[in-house]
Amino acid sequence: MKYKGAILTMSDTRSLENDEAGKEIKRLCLLNDIDIVYHNVIKDELDDISDELIKIIDDMQVDLILTTGGTGFSIRDNTPEATKRILDKETPGISEAMRMLSLEKTKKAMLSRGVSGIRKRTLIINLPGSLKGSSECFNYIIEPLKHGLDVLKGDVNRCGDN
Repeated sequence: MKYKGAILTMSDTRSLENDEAGKEIKRLCLLNDIDIVYHNVIKDELDDISDELIKIIDDMQVDLILTTGGTGFSIRDNTPEATKRILDKETPGISEAMRMLSLEKTKKAMLSRGVSGIRKRTLIINLPGSLKGSSECFNYIIEPLKHGLDVLKGDVNRCGDN
Protein backbone atom coordinates (compact mmCIF):
# COMPACT_ATOMS: atom_id res chain seq x y z
CA MET A 1 0.00 0.00 0.00
CA LYS A 2 1.18 3.55 -0.72
CA TYR A 3 1.18 6.19 1.97
CA LYS A 4 1.23 9.98 1.91
CA GLY A 5 3.66 11.63 4.31
CA ALA A 6 5.16 14.90 5.48
CA ILE A 7 8.41 15.84 7.18
CA LEU A 8 8.63 18.77 9.56
CA THR A 9 11.99 19.78 11.01
CA MET A 10 12.22 22.09 14.02
CA SER A 11 15.39 24.14 14.11
CA ASP A 12 16.61 27.65 14.74
CA THR A 13 19.71 27.00 12.62
CA ARG A 14 18.75 24.64 9.78
CA SER A 15 17.06 25.39 6.47
CA LEU A 16 15.65 23.08 3.78
CA GLU A 17 19.02 23.23 2.03
CA ASN A 18 21.01 21.91 5.01
CA ASP A 19 18.38 19.73 6.70
CA GLU A 20 20.39 16.52 6.32
CA ALA A 21 18.18 14.51 8.71
CA GLY A 22 15.04 15.57 6.87
CA LYS A 23 16.56 14.74 3.48
CA GLU A 24 17.61 11.29 4.66
CA ILE A 25 14.20 10.57 6.18
CA LYS A 26 12.63 11.60 2.87
CA ARG A 27 14.92 9.17 1.01
CA LEU A 28 14.05 6.35 3.42
CA CYS A 29 10.34 7.11 3.11
CA LEU A 30 10.46 6.86 -0.67
CA LEU A 31 12.14 3.44 -0.35
CA ASN A 32 9.22 2.35 1.84
CA ASP A 33 6.26 3.48 -0.31
CA ILE A 34 5.74 6.74 1.58
CA ASP A 35 5.34 9.63 -0.85
CA ILE A 36 6.52 12.82 0.84
CA VAL A 37 4.17 15.61 -0.26
CA TYR A 38 5.51 18.23 2.15
CA HIS A 39 8.85 19.00 3.77
CA ASN A 40 9.51 22.16 5.75
CA VAL A 41 11.84 23.58 8.39
CA ILE A 42 10.37 25.90 11.01
CA LYS A 43 11.56 27.59 14.17
CA ASP A 44 11.09 25.66 17.40
CA GLU A 45 8.14 27.76 18.65
CA LEU A 46 5.37 25.92 20.50
CA ASP A 47 2.38 27.57 18.79
CA ASP A 48 4.01 27.55 15.35
CA ILE A 49 4.70 23.81 15.57
CA SER A 50 1.15 22.95 16.67
CA ASP A 51 -0.36 25.21 14.01
CA GLU A 52 1.85 23.69 11.28
CA LEU A 53 0.98 20.12 12.30
CA ILE A 54 -2.75 20.92 12.22
CA LYS A 55 -2.41 22.66 8.84
CA ILE A 56 -0.60 19.67 7.34
CA ILE A 57 -3.22 17.25 8.65
CA ASP A 58 -6.25 19.33 7.66
CA ASP A 59 -5.01 20.63 4.30
CA MET A 60 -2.99 17.68 3.00
CA GLN A 61 -4.66 14.76 4.77
CA VAL A 62 -1.39 12.86 5.06
CA ASP A 63 -1.13 9.42 6.63
CA LEU A 64 2.12 10.15 8.44
CA ILE A 65 4.03 13.16 9.75
CA LEU A 66 7.64 12.61 10.80
CA THR A 67 9.20 15.41 12.80
CA THR A 68 12.88 15.88 13.51
CA GLY A 69 14.46 18.09 16.13
CA GLY A 70 13.26 19.80 19.25
CA THR A 71 13.00 16.72 21.50
CA GLY A 72 15.88 17.35 23.90
CA PHE A 73 16.38 19.35 27.10
CA SER A 74 17.09 22.76 25.58
CA ILE A 75 14.79 25.59 26.59
CA ARG A 76 13.99 25.89 22.86
CA ASP A 77 12.98 22.21 22.48
CA ASN A 78 9.17 22.30 22.16
CA THR A 79 8.30 19.55 19.69
CA PRO A 80 6.85 17.00 22.18
CA GLU A 81 4.69 19.62 23.91
CA ALA A 82 3.44 21.00 20.58
CA THR A 83 2.66 17.49 19.36
CA LYS A 84 0.88 16.40 22.56
CA ARG A 85 -1.41 19.42 22.54
CA ILE A 86 -2.97 18.39 19.18
CA LEU A 87 -3.17 14.60 19.57
CA ASP A 88 -6.40 12.63 19.85
CA LYS A 89 -4.52 9.52 21.04
CA GLU A 90 -0.95 8.89 22.10
CA THR A 91 0.96 5.86 20.78
CA PRO A 92 3.69 5.49 23.42
CA GLY A 93 4.93 2.12 22.17
CA ILE A 94 6.49 3.72 19.10
CA SER A 95 8.46 6.27 21.11
CA GLU A 96 9.43 3.68 23.72
CA ALA A 97 10.72 1.33 21.00
CA MET A 98 12.86 4.08 19.47
CA ARG A 99 14.32 4.98 22.87
CA MET A 100 15.01 1.31 23.58
CA LEU A 101 16.92 0.95 20.31
CA SER A 102 18.82 4.18 20.93
CA LEU A 103 19.74 3.17 24.48
CA GLU A 104 21.64 0.20 23.00
CA LYS A 105 23.91 2.77 21.33
CA THR A 106 24.13 5.55 23.94
CA LYS A 107 22.87 6.12 27.47
CA LYS A 108 22.07 9.70 26.47
CA ALA A 109 19.06 8.32 24.57
CA MET A 110 17.16 8.38 27.88
CA LEU A 111 17.15 12.17 27.50
CA SER A 112 14.95 12.04 24.40
CA ARG A 113 11.45 13.35 25.05
CA GLY A 114 9.94 12.49 21.66
CA VAL A 115 6.30 11.40 21.53
CA SER A 116 4.04 9.73 18.97
CA GLY A 117 0.32 9.79 18.45
CA ILE A 118 -2.71 10.05 16.22
CA ARG A 119 -4.75 13.06 15.18
CA LYS A 120 -7.76 12.15 13.06
CA ARG A 121 -6.29 9.53 10.66
CA THR A 122 -2.72 10.83 10.75
CA LEU A 123 0.13 9.31 12.74
CA ILE A 124 2.71 11.80 14.05
CA ILE A 125 6.13 10.59 15.19
CA ASN A 126 8.83 12.76 16.78
CA LEU A 127 12.18 11.46 15.55
CA PRO A 128 15.53 12.60 16.97
CA GLY A 129 17.06 15.64 15.28
CA SER A 130 20.38 14.02 14.38
CA LEU A 131 20.92 12.37 11.01
CA LYS A 132 22.14 9.14 12.61
CA GLY A 133 19.47 8.97 15.32
CA SER A 134 16.54 9.79 13.06
CA SER A 135 17.51 7.31 10.34
CA GLU A 136 18.26 4.49 12.81
CA CYS A 137 14.93 5.02 14.56
CA PHE A 138 12.99 5.20 11.29
CA ASN A 139 14.54 1.97 10.02
CA TYR A 140 13.72 0.26 13.31
CA ILE A 141 10.01 1.16 13.34
CA ILE A 142 9.10 1.10 9.64
CA GLU A 143 7.78 -2.46 9.29
CA PRO A 144 5.28 -2.39 12.18
CA LEU A 145 4.52 1.21 11.28
CA LYS A 146 3.18 0.12 7.90
CA HIS A 147 0.64 -2.12 9.64
CA GLY A 148 -0.45 0.78 11.86
CA LEU A 149 -0.85 3.05 8.84
CA ASP A 150 -2.92 0.39 7.08
CA VAL A 151 -5.24 0.20 10.09
CA LEU A 152 -5.57 4.01 10.16
CA LYS A 153 -6.49 3.89 6.45
CA GLY A 154 -9.26 1.40 7.24
CA ASP A 155 -7.54 -1.86 6.27
CA VAL A 156 -8.33 -3.52 9.58
CA ASN A 157 -6.89 -6.91 10.40
CA ARG A 158 -5.45 -8.48 13.50
CA CYS A 159 -1.89 -7.62 14.44
CA GLY A 160 -1.12 -11.31 14.85
CA ASP A 161 -2.32 -12.10 11.30
CA ASN A 162 0.74 -10.50 9.63
